[in-house]
Amino acid sequence: MTKVLMTGNAAIGEAAIRAGCQCYFGYPITPQNELTEYMAANLGRRPGCTFIQAESEIAAINMVYGASVTGARAMTSSSSPGISLKQEGISYLAACQLPGVIVNMSRGGPGLGSISAAQSDYFQATRGGGHGDYRTIVLGPASVQELADLTHRAFEMSDKYLIPVMILGDGMLGQMMEPVEFKHEAPAALPVRADGLRGAKGRPSRFVRTFTSNPPELEELNWSLFRRYQLLQKDEVSYENYLTEDAKLIVTAFGIGARIAKGAIRQARGMGMKVGLFRPITLFPFPAEQLKALANNTKYYLDFEMNMGQMIDDVKLSLEGAGEVSFYGRPGGVIPTSTEVLRVITRIYYQKGLS
Repeated sequence: MTKVLMTGNAAIGEAAIRAGCQCYFGYPITPQNELTEYMAANLGRRPGCTFIQAESEIAAINMVYGASVTGARAMTSSSSPGISLKQEGISYLAACQLPGVIVNMSRGGPGLGSISAAQSDYFQATRGGGHGDYRTIVLGPASVQELADLTHRAFEMSDKYLIPVMILGDGMLGQMMEPVEFKHEAPAALPVRADGLRGAKGRPSRFVRTFTSNPPELEELNWSLFRRYQLLQKDEVSYENYLTEDAKLIVTAFGIGARIAKGAIRQARGMGMKVGLFRPITLFPFPAEQLKALANNTKYYLDFEMNMGQMIDDVKLSLEGAGEVSFYGRPGGVIPTSTEVLRVITRIYYQKGLS
């Protein structure tokens, strides 16, 4: 296969088209505008596909809702404050057990914030984000190649589990250019959904609704979703272990932060420090058991994030007290260097007497 040099935003768009995305609804916001632009220019090359620049973020997510009801593979994208506006629609997708792919190329916050890359939306993404007792599947890519691969996986998982999937990137991943290989093409015929929305001729009519005045009925919906979340935890977690076999200190990081941390870890290894990296790729479901297993050999951890410390809650819950966790973060869109992270690693490494 030939590799193509592309920005992260364009790679998502191409991967979505190849994954069988039939409908894209977006609204401009930096730093994900190139994705909307790519879909506007290229989605039409597949027959029967629809691109609409909506009048607002709220309209865009509700268009995804409507398209998903008809059985189409639908997608939207935005950046932090735009994703906040989409949260009610995402909750409605979850309530109706409808698939949909949402891309968040996050930026600094809170509020309108800045257009610089940040990881400040981890809480919002991994805790559902909207109202109600639900979760979204969340994927955390760390390269342009992973943006492409995980976009394909997002559509597959969303259709399989009938749960919205969020790809949580950031402004740096969206704008950077790297060689990317597209490994997937859409099947000739997309799978018929388990819920029958794309059902056979003659099936009974079906109402899709999120409201019920019958609490036991709503309770059963919540338990049905919960059982799917358990299946996800069992079958779908993804993660990366990097130089953890003999590590005395393990850095936990996700997305672009993990790329920065890897550079620091390589430098630390060159200085004789036994440091490794644990990177969750599925942010929900979080690879808790896989992280906890590392505590059999490693007792010290450094959680590094480009925020005020949001994933650290999942790290501590996973370790269940079996490891000591420190934190280093840069919020607001400040992008730290590998050398800066190396200084923190070095300080902790020698303070804990790990040399």
